[in-house]
Formats: sequence, C-alpha cells, structure tokens
Amino acid sequence: MPKPKVTIVDDDRDTREMLSFALESDGFEVNAAANGLRLISSLQLQRPDVILMDVNMSWIDGFELCKAVKKNEQFRDIPVIFISGRGDAEDRRRGLEAGAADYLVKPLDLTALIERLRELIPSAASEVP
Repeated sequence: MPKPKVTIVDDDRDTREMLSFALESDGFEVNAAANGLRLISSLQLQRPDVILMDVNMSWIDGFELCKAVKKNEQFRDIPVIFISGRGDAEDRRRGLEAGAADYLVKPLDLTALIERLRELIPSAASEVP
C-alpha cells in the first residue's frame, strides 16, 4: 500500500524541513512548497492526501490559498490543516471558514498533528505504527 501523502506549504524553510523530517520518520510521503504558487503547480503532479498550510506567506496568504483550493473541483476534497503562529479565535474562525479541516497553533505538538493526520487519511491509520 502506498504511503499517505502530505504536502507542506510554508515559506519558512526550517519549518518545512522540521515537519518533513518528523512526518517522513512516521511513514508519510512528504512534498513541500515554499508558497501558494508552488502548491498550485504541484497539485496536478503530486496529489496529496492532506495539505498542511501556514497562514502568513508571500504571494498569497493561507486563508486565500485555502479558499482557492476549495473552489477547485479537482482538489476541494483534499483536507487542509492550518499550522500557524497566529492563534487567536478570529484567525481560527477565518481558517475554518476558508474550508480548513483543522487549525493548529505553533509551537506544534507533533504527536497531535500525526494523530489528526491519521484521522483524516484512512490509510494512514493502518500504515503508520
């Protein structure tokens, strides 16, 4: 069975690398994009099971990017999880209204993230120990 696929969209390289390492160590296949433009161009080539997305990014913010993904019939069913340093109630509300499945705040609890991914990707629950 193929590994569950996660795409990370964050303009901070350290965050992308840290998340990639943690998720790959737990049995996920990871693709990373530095911004929304790179995500859009990669979706056709590598369709993920889940998208992890920062709110604050260059070119387009995460809220608008999530809305754009959810408007596209081909990709609207891909769950999006926001991972952001912005943790107030208004940001959480905006994230969920944009179509996100969840909104997690940095510093990130990796165990909680992996558990949430397993909930959102049925094959991940059986694949990942």
